[in-house]
Amino acid sequence: MEARNADMAFEPVRVTNRHGVSPIVIVCDHASNFVPARFGTLGLPASDLERHIAWDPGAAAVARHMSQMLDAALVESCVSRLLIDCNRPLDAPDLIWTVSEGTKIPGNHDLTAAERAERVALAYDPFHSAIDELVETRLSQGRETQLVAIHSFTPVYNGVARPWHVGVLHDDDIRLATPLLVELRRDENIIVGDNEPYSPEDRVYFTLERHGLAHGLACVMIEIRNDEIADPANQERWAKRLSCILSGKPPDNDARGPAIAGTGNAPLEPAR
Repeated sequence: MEARNADMAFEPVRVTNRHGVSPIVIVCDHASNFVPARFGTLGLPASDLERHIAWDPGAAAVARHMSQMLDAALVESCVSRLLIDCNRPLDAPDLIWTVSEGTKIPGNHDLTAAERAERVALAYDPFHSAIDELVETRLSQGRETQLVAIHSFTPVYNGVARPWHVGVLHDDDIRLATPLLVELRRDENIIVGDNEPYSPEDRVYFTLERHGLAHGLACVMIEIRNDEIADPANQERWAKRLSCILSGKPPDNDARGPAIAGTGNAPLEPAR
């Protein structure tokens, strides 16, 4: 759980293992549900800030494990997507959600241009500037660089159950997507989505487009169903599985299959 509504030692973006030896740079756009104190709770009950509308539950933990396992740099946004969604272009209608998954966000209605600009300067610009700096430094040093975005998704969305345990999202560049799809599908217990439950056409690929495709870098987004990573054991398990594939190693036996029974199978987000 991320701390909320306290600005002590607030940082809008966190870069971990900046000098990691892996060619992979991990990004986690929706790592946090933190809302700085001056914004209150955006008019929401505290329980809504625990929901998927505020962040991607479990994604940050998986990304941090992968950073350690791969010796890879990691860039995380430290601000809730309800304040501003860093994985959207600045002109996107859902850059600042007024209604998310049927829930009205009172604190996001009728914002002035100055109020929107404040959020861009507070969270959006620092996140993307951190990725720009990291990628450009690596490229100037002649280092191979690949981008991997880690997200999570709800088991049920708008009343429709989602069968996939994990989704691999990609555009026409399938250099990273292909080994992930092939190796994940070797485990008959895992249901793997190819551009499911989202695809770049759903406007969820912005961070990778801006920082990866613009430089011709191999990119992929990994979406893990959040009941699969609802506890520390399964967060580490999924991190190990994905790290093995991305590093070209066969997954360990204890990293196979969906979530361990009795630990991570209860949906974090019920049908609404």
